[in-house]
Amino acid sequence: MWDEERLPLSQLAIQGELRYVTPNDVQQQLATLDHIGTFMSQDVTELQKSAESLPWVAHASVRKQWPDTIKVFLVEHQPVAIWNGNGLLNLQGEVFQGDVSLLQQEVVKLYGPEASNQQVLTVYRELKPQFAQFGLVISSLLLNDRRAWQIILDNGIRLELGKESLQSRIARFFMLYQQLDQTVNRISYVDLRYDTGAAVGWYTEQELEQERQNDQSH
Repeated sequence: MWDEERLPLSQLAIQGELRYVTPNDVQQQLATLDHIGTFMSQDVTELQKSAESLPWVAHASVRKQWPDTIKVFLVEHQPVAIWNGNGLLNLQGEVFQGDVSLLQQEVVKLYGPEASNQQVLTVYRELKPQFAQFGLVISSLLLNDRRAWQIILDNGIRLELGKESLQSRIARFFMLYQQLDQTVNRISYVDLRYDTGAAVGWYTEQELEQERQNDQSH
């Protein structure tokens, strides 16, 4: 039963709803193992650990099927955000190192100090529907090393929110945003790091014209 000439493991079956992992990825990963034994001698735990070391794989289940087949069922990470530029966050807010260039849909860009990924994702999920009520989309949310928050909207407006009173400062921005009405497309940034009021930075006509030319060229 341990004779590789008689009972080699020669077939590999890949299963699961896969968008980012290819059978070739799995085959190449398992090929890096020092040795794959016979149907009887091969430890499936070793194969499972190897498959789960692939960046996009959240979980792998491996079993043998008589007489010569390894069946690998894969569950992929579901990307919900780009983390610090080159990492990704899954639905649970865990960091994984999938290739950002492979993303098949737009996701928010989140930034923060080490181990702040869960916190930043939670805050984003709380804020997203609030901004959506005003037809606004958060493209980036940043928590800096001083624990101050910054938001960049998909229309280019940057919000400086500071460290405290996050919700009240965002509510103040919404009030201001509604009052500015037709001039919102000229806003560069809104600094809300005050007890009351806000400082608004405006694009110059020259900057707006450059922006329009860039949009047309794209």
